[in-house]
Amino acid sequence: MEYYNKVIESVNVRFIRGNNFSVEKPISVNDYAESDNTLILLHHGTLKFGEDQELLNEGEVLFLPADQKTKLSLGGGSKKGEITKEQFQENKRKYLQSISFRDIKSTEDDCISVLGFESKVFDVVNFFNSLDIPPFIIRFNDRLATIIEDLMKEVEVSNVGKERALKSHTELLVIELLRHILKNRLFLEELSTNATYFKDPRLIDLFNFIKTNLGGDLSNKILAKVANVSEDYVGQYFKMLTGINPQDYIEYQRMEAAVELLRTTKKSIRDIGKEVGYKDTAYFCRRFKMMYGVPAGKMRRRESLINV
Repeated sequence: MEYYNKVIESVNVRFIRGNNFSVEKPISVNDYAESDNTLILLHHGTLKFGEDQELLNEGEVLFLPADQKTKLSLGGGSKKGEITKEQFQENKRKYLQSISFRDIKSTEDDCISVLGFESKVFDVVNFFNSLDIPPFIIRFNDRLATIIEDLMKEVEVSNVGKERALKSHTELLVIELLRHILKNRLFLEELSTNATYFKDPRLIDLFNFIKTNLGGDLSNKILAKVANVSEDYVGQYFKMLTGINPQDYIEYQRMEAAVELLRTTKKSIRDIGKEVGYKDTAYFCRRFKMMYGVPAGKMRRRESLINV
């Protein structure tokens, strides 16, 4: 139990998005996936997922770990068009219509709530992603459904303390999700595998040092001093425990920090690049586009449109 308490204490949580939808047209998406950990609460109607098209009951929740693909079917009836995720994203309004949480209770249409969140160990390792678990249904958990509903209500208002409330509810949500996994003895082997993140203090020191020094020198020579291992061994040590080369990991963290700065500040791209460790703006822009598929400036404009 102490190990799992360490897990919960070490996972930092952030609310990403929350939307309510009514299903306008039944559809099956063959390769559905989300970039964030996603919970889908079925209020009423029909929702199936997976190759076997497992059926959710009303009031149950589907958990989709980030980037895990599945077949997702929304809406009743036997005649459903089958499309790709890309086709679905391009024509989303054809299939789903935004609806307020209040109106869900009064409509007979198929309705879902979709919630996205981030969960990172020591604010650096994507927790549920690292477990490599498949999508699964959360049955008989009214507590989890209630927390999702509370989040949906909070999303739609502009009360004082809204951001704090969203964070608090999301933390409760992740705790309840982990409790459900443990109570039902789901994916315990995968959870045990993650023990490397909590049992080796040198790795924790490296995570924290990298996080707080993204703009500075993060060469293997410096990392070796932090972990108290040889410079020749530090790369092998890091990869052995995390599955990734330390310099690849550092670049990912720098780019994630850059995305956050693009989202939340008006700093110039040049200043953002320097802040996350890139002295050469042109090189930063090339690496950014290579990682995300869009230029940094376009990412900022896209985020601005999303947040309107």
